Amino acid sequence: MNALVEILGKQFKVAKGDKIKVPYINKKIGEKLTFENVLYIEDDKSKKIGTPFIKEKNIEAKIIEHGRYDKVIVFKMKRRKGYQKRNGHQQKFSLIEILNLVSAKKTADKKTIAKKTADKKTTAKKTADKKTTAKKADK
Repeated sequence: MNALVEILGKQFKVAKGDKIKVPYINKKIGEKLTFENVLYIEDDKSKKIGTPFIKEKNIEAKIIEHGRYDKVIVFKMKRRKGYQKRNGHQQKFSLIEILNLVSAKKTADKKTIAKKTADKKTTAKKTADKKTTAKKADK
């Protein structure tokens, strides 16, 4: 099973057990990650293309190590002007291992949680209104 996943703005073709270098992720080594931006899934039997993402699938991965790529030298020069500039750059990366492809959790859970917090806010507002009307009646 292959999948095309977007990780930090870059696209990677992955399969279960692959180890890939991705842009640096600021998490600890051994920590598990979930990537929701799955663009394409290919099984032995079928292919599924997202519009733009496949909502019901996620990719789980684990950070193995952090590192830095080889240094790249940037040299600028203008001839006969006496201008020379030399800079170096070393990009960080994270090595991750793809654990498996899982079904996404239902979004209904988020909606019910949001509804419960909204109910709490409205009840708090009603009790505040009752207190202010009680104070006005006392005066």
